[in-house]
Formats: sequence, structure tokens, C-alpha cells
Amino acid sequence: MDDESWLADTRTSYDTVAVSYADLIGDALAREPYLRAALALFADSVRAAGGGPVADVGCGPGHVTAHLNELGVEAFGIDLSPGMIDLARRDHPGLRFEVGSMTDLGLPDASVSGLLAFWSLIHVPDTAVPTVLGHFRRVVRPGGPLLLGFHVGDDTRHKTQGYGGHPMNVHVHRRRPDQVSDRLRDAGFTVEAHLLVDLDTSAPGAVLFARRQP
Repeated sequence: MDDESWLADTRTSYDTVAVSYADLIGDALAREPYLRAALALFADSVRAAGGGPVADVGCGPGHVTAHLNELGVEAFGIDLSPGMIDLARRDHPGLRFEVGSMTDLGLPDASVSGLLAFWSLIHVPDTAVPTVLGHFRRVVRPGGPLLLGFHVGDDTRHKTQGYGGHPMNVHVHRRRPDQVSDRLRDAGFTVEAHLLVDLDTSAPGAVLFARRQP
């Protein structure tokens, strides 16, 4: 699978399901106390690092971006799917959203005080992860926090349908926290903690806290 094909498939898939996805996920944080706690801790880390803009990479319809702003963080959203960005702008007109790819982030070096990627690395193949994390390190200021959320496991699943029964063509990569931690260290981050959630479900998750090394 080359870079262009998986990126194009991911973009098309999420353009297709954008409306249904936004309807399903809109109030998701209200049902996730541990994720809200993780976001609150991340917001505290951003403020402790001096504040400033925070990139929510793979923001989807913008619900997490909006939540961070409610916590007092100057967050803006980036997503590969123009359809998702259209919905984010519609539902959160006072916030900044733009189309972009985490494989080639169009942000200046050291331009954000922190970065969030909440369940948006799950479609990135292993071969592209170093490039993505390299961009994350490049755009985050030294000492700035990084928060990653992802599915936990050892397998890759081909997803052909989802979110209202619409067709999709994406691969969902599940990874272990220690594997992601090793990748982050290789990219120049210090790993501080991780939280495991939904352990007794079919889709356990992890939230990993890291910081760009000075």
C-alpha cells in the first residue's frame, strides 16, 4: 500500500461517513470520564508549558477541539477529510479548522505549544508512523506536551463499512502502548505516562502522555 493510496482511501472514506460520524460522536465525551480527565490533564500541561496554540491533528468534526477550548486551551483542528472540516466549521464557527495531512503538516517549526492526536493514528501504516511522529516533534515547541489516543492490540483490520452503514476502505491498526512509546522515544519525545481504557470491551484503548525533548 503506497502513501497516496491509503491517504486517498482514508480521505474518501471519512468524507463519505462524515455526517453519520458526527451524529454518533457528538456527545461521546459526555460518556467518557477518563478521557475527559486525560484532556483536562493535557490542558493543564499546556498551561504549565506557557500556553499558546495547540493542534488537534485528525480532529474529525471538531468535538475534542471544542472541548479543549472550553478548558481554556487555544486549540485548532486539522483533518485529512474536507467533509469533516466542513462539519467542524459549521458546528464550531468560532474556532479554526483546516484541511491537512499528518504526513506533511503545514505548520511552521516549533509553532504549537502542544499537540493532540486522538484516535487519528489508527489508519496510519507502520511504515508512515516515523514520518508522522517526526512532523509532530518538528511543530511542537521544546518541552511541549503531546497526547495520543489509540486502539490497543496486535492486529490490523480492514474496515469496509461503518458509521451508519456507509462504505469505507481503511485499515485499522491496533498497537501496544510500549510499541508506541518506543516510536515516540525514537522521534525525540519523553514518555511520561499512559492510561488504559475500556479494557473489558472489544476495542480497548490507550491514552499516552509524552513531551518533546528540549
